[in-house]
Amino acid sequence: MTLRVVRLGTRRLPDEGTRIGTVRRPPRGVRKERYAADDWYDVWYPELAPSRELVAQAQAARTDAEWRSFVRAFRAEMNQTAARHTLDLLAALSHSANFSIGCYCEDEARCHRYVLRTMLQERGAAIQ
Repeated sequence: MTLRVVRLGTRRLPDEGTRIGTVRRPPRGVRKERYAADDWYDVWYPELAPSRELVAQAQAARTDAEWRSFVRAFRAEMNQTAARHTLDLLAALSHSANFSIGCYCEDEARCHRYVLRTMLQERGAAIQ
């Protein structure tokens, strides 16, 4: 069993399981009934996405220092009780179920899903 961190909209991998969209907004121009069929996500879970303000900060980050500032702020958001409990739950589930989390960003290194990956690893998640 394992957790995968994926780019939403990419072809699903064998045995990927339920795909969770950890994004602030649904994909533009895609009808709701097509989200799963077109490999976006099965479940939308914006609670694990950065706030609108932090999305803007991440998109505007041009330097490593600006990116690190975003990461610190996003980690602080994810340290709130509900998000912390969700991350703990996902880490535990990764040992008994196949599922994935993801975002639209092309470059994971400059995407909040990289921060989520790190936070889940810190909680002992089984990540492929």
